[in-house]
Amino acid sequence: MSRAPFTKGEVVLAARQVAKSYGNVHALKGVNFDIHRGQVTTLFGENGAGKSTLMKILSGVIQPTTGEIVLDGQPVAFGSANEARDRGISIIHQELSLAPNLSVRDNIFMGREIMGPTGVNFAEEERQVRRLMEELEEDIDPLTPVEELRLGQQQIVEIARALSVDSRILIMDEPTSALSASEVEVLFKVIRDLTAKGVSIVYISHHLEEALTITDHAVVLRDGTMTAYAPRAEIDLEWIVRNMVGENYDLGAPPATTFGEVALSVRNLSVPDPAGFDLVDKLSLDVRAGEIVCIYGLMGAGRTELLETCAGRLTASGGEIVLEGREISHLSIAERISRGLALVPEDRQRDGLVQTMSVGQNLSLASISSFTRGLFTSRRAERQLIEHSIKTVTVKTAGGHAAIGSLSGGNQQKVVIGKMLATNPRVIMLDEPSRGIDIGAKAEVFKLLAKGAESGLAVIYTTSEVSEGLSIAHRIIVMHKGRISAEFDSTVTKEKIMAASGESVAA
Repeated sequence: MSRAPFTKGEVVLAARQVAKSYGNVHALKGVNFDIHRGQVTTLFGENGAGKSTLMKILSGVIQPTTGEIVLDGQPVAFGSANEARDRGISIIHQELSLAPNLSVRDNIFMGREIMGPTGVNFAEEERQVRRLMEELEEDIDPLTPVEELRLGQQQIVEIARALSVDSRILIMDEPTSALSASEVEVLFKVIRDLTAKGVSIVYISHHLEEALTITDHAVVLRDGTMTAYAPRAEIDLEWIVRNMVGENYDLGAPPATTFGEVALSVRNLSVPDPAGFDLVDKLSLDVRAGEIVCIYGLMGAGRTELLETCAGRLTASGGEIVLEGREISHLSIAERISRGLALVPEDRQRDGLVQTMSVGQNLSLASISSFTRGLFTSRRAERQLIEHSIKTVTVKTAGGHAAIGSLSGGNQQKVVIGKMLATNPRVIMLDEPSRGIDIGAKAEVFKLLAKGAESGLAVIYTTSEVSEGLSIAHRIIVMHKGRISAEFDSTVTKEKIMAASGESVAA
């Protein structure tokens, strides 16, 4: 659709003294926020700073307690997200909101089907989805059920759904959290094309350096209040972090632990995909008690498949998995957990948490056998376990009875970690443990892992962020196309890690 001429940089949508309260909790405290036509405004802040609340207000998902929204110079009141969408405002939410049993086509046009003389025009919907996927350079069949797509592809479908509305204001809440480096590049190209046509972008990301490459303006929220604003020319990474969390943002260093015996040994492990190719190709790796090993690699390197096979979620086509001297490849997931091998999955919403359960129920779920005898459950023992876990992993919550959905992303991640730590593992594996959490929560998670290693726990975590590999890990394993391409100690440089992963290094 061609757009009318526009004045780049003028304010098209604004929040004026917007506040939002939930009982005694003040999520926003009189925020003023401008969205500029044809430009990218990036919103930074820790989990719980009020970013998502502000975006939900601007997109009509919720209404402000006080204050007003101004669109094209006129006050407006959106009663729903559909009303906002009709005025050209769309949002891509951080947590996926797709129907897994429906096709990509049906998800993209859900609730706004293209009608023809005899009903829904499925052919036209399919044509438009193919065009969107071509624009996003993603080879996804419109008729594929969403549940068959990997997480990054599901994120692409979310983005395509928002683009299909032809919005003039597009809010992106953590759009790259599950994307590969090449998919991020394509998304940024799409963003540049959109802004050139006058579309306004609001961009929220915990990937600070990544966000700096696309933004025109930066805004920082802290505890529901806007603390800083500046155009791109006046900001850098230190400016963002300082205004977000002050000076306390160090991810830590490798703890001074004494390594014990080999806790987990993987020998010549191969994991096939449905097409018969090896996602993990004859890989061997030893991890010792008290050691922290980071597995770095780009999307598709085989990191997730390696951890999920060790945990029993995937089946190997060859090789051995040995836990404290005992082969465990024949054991179920539950049996591996009982033997001391725990996995914190990449997708906490789908695989790590039960949304209908409370914080406490989620924390105690994996340890239910420890306080259950036959048909009887010891509520006292369960309560003690929950209280101990909340304290150990420092979950910020009103208590074990609180709904899991009431927690920030960082605190939800700590619940998933706490759930697995409550099983008293000897080896804990974490797949992208910092996905979708802010830098402050990330530092708390890494501190927790370092503390576990100091007590003799073997820790393995994956990441696609080099800075996380250069933090608490004693050893950095780089994976590329299912194999270990390099192994480094903690003194390695960022450039060497990226080169070993097959990633291009900017000059």
